[in-house]
Amino acid sequence: MRILLATLAVAGMVTGTGPAQRPSDGAVVTTDTGAVRGVVTDQHRIFQGIPYATAGRWESPRPAGRWNGVKDATRPGPLCPQVGSPYAPISSTTEDCLVLNVTAPREPGRDRPVMVWIHGDGAVGGGHFSDARKLASRGVVVVTINYRLGVFNGFSYPGLKDGGTYGLQDQQEALRWVRRNAAAFGGDPSNVTAFGVSFGALAIGGHLTSPGAKGLFQRVAMQSGETMMDMPAGSLVPGMPALPTFAWRSAGDAEAVGKQYAARLGCQDLACLRALPVKKILDVPQIMNAFQVYAYGNRVLPELPSTAIRKGRFHRVPVLAGATRDEHRIFVGMTYDAAGKPVTAEQYGTLLKTAFGKDADRVMRRYPLSEHATPGQAWAAVMTDRIWARGTHEQNTLLARHVPVYGYEFADRKAPMFLPLQVDFDWGAYHAGDLPYLFPEEKARLSPAQERLSEQMVGYWTNFARTGSPNGHGLPVWRRLAHGTQSLAPGAIRPIDYAAAHRLDFWK
Repeated sequence: MRILLATLAVAGMVTGTGPAQRPSDGAVVTTDTGAVRGVVTDQHRIFQGIPYATAGRWESPRPAGRWNGVKDATRPGPLCPQVGSPYAPISSTTEDCLVLNVTAPREPGRDRPVMVWIHGDGAVGGGHFSDARKLASRGVVVVTINYRLGVFNGFSYPGLKDGGTYGLQDQQEALRWVRRNAAAFGGDPSNVTAFGVSFGALAIGGHLTSPGAKGLFQRVAMQSGETMMDMPAGSLVPGMPALPTFAWRSAGDAEAVGKQYAARLGCQDLACLRALPVKKILDVPQIMNAFQVYAYGNRVLPELPSTAIRKGRFHRVPVLAGATRDEHRIFVGMTYDAAGKPVTAEQYGTLLKTAFGKDADRVMRRYPLSEHATPGQAWAAVMTDRIWARGTHEQNTLLARHVPVYGYEFADRKAPMFLPLQVDFDWGAYHAGDLPYLFPEEKARLSPAQERLSEQMVGYWTNFARTGSPNGHGLPVWRRLAHGTQSLAPGAIRPIDYAAAHRLDFWK
């Protein structure tokens, strides 16, 4: 299950286009820890691999140390430890990996909005894979970050302080770096938008409820986040048990899982675990994916974030948040069609019984096979509505009781697939299918109509970062959540009744 969810949005992981760079002696910026030299393109200044923090294994991060001279920032820094996958053939064993990248307009400026991108997945990836030039061309400063992943993030064990939250702590340390250094790159440290996709959006849901994140951002944008999600049995892969929360784990459960994996690693104490080579840890099957979670019940996350949001205990900042029209199709296509065994009509009934028990017949009547091209698409529609739309709608509705919320649905069912998936399957507006519209992807060629939608979305996101509202000159009006959710499709940007479109009255 965790491997499948790892396809959630590895934006530009392998296919991102790199900037055409030319070194320039003018691309030197002095940060609070030393000077860095980046590169200048025709339109941008780009700095990569800037250290923002350092941390021992399963320890809280602390600000990076100072350096003398001018540090080279013309190429990406090291990736955090990770194991490659078929959709992202990359790997790393480097633990000194807490670096970030800054993309700014070429012309000097000041008080520009700052957007801090938290990439998705949680077990693989890095900030430099997201090409931020298109966003920065709208007059914003974009920061993309590396943070600890998988077992180096979500691991906990008796004696560890705030175990299971190390990636969250890294992200907050990066935001503190931004607060100290944004002005040096022309940004406004008092106007920061944290935005992310999938696991990155889940993290932002955590930051909204984390005491340590107070004041570190003034707005958030969450794309296909799982903050409020649960999972019926078998919803992602056969044999998967029901999960009352998807990617949150109590502190006690986190320690219990940590002890199980420590035993598999042949360790009975922290000293042994910390002495192990990175490669030995990564060689344990599934260890990265087993820790694609964050732990709560600690200093970083005092309570389950979904519970805190339901009780109105979160930082009061404007929100832009949404999901895609066909979130779950990617999981159905990868689970079944990738194995050469598409979901059959008989399997559809079995899947419904596994997930919903005695209510399976009611679900079948509400989602009959006759309404869908294939049984696989029928199953994907059920899970999209039950898991993704239900969780997204609850999140946005609860937040909107206290702060301005702009809800959206990415609805381009012809969105190009940027992951290397060769399955003959209609992906529709799949999970993370909106990423190439914000971060260009070499393998996601957009049609002229899709390019127009991309320009509109970039305008909405950067306007939101600038003012707290996505609205601006030349864009279709986007009203707050009470007036509908903005559907984003080529030539068809309009408000929709999101709850009705996803049959959420039924799922109550």
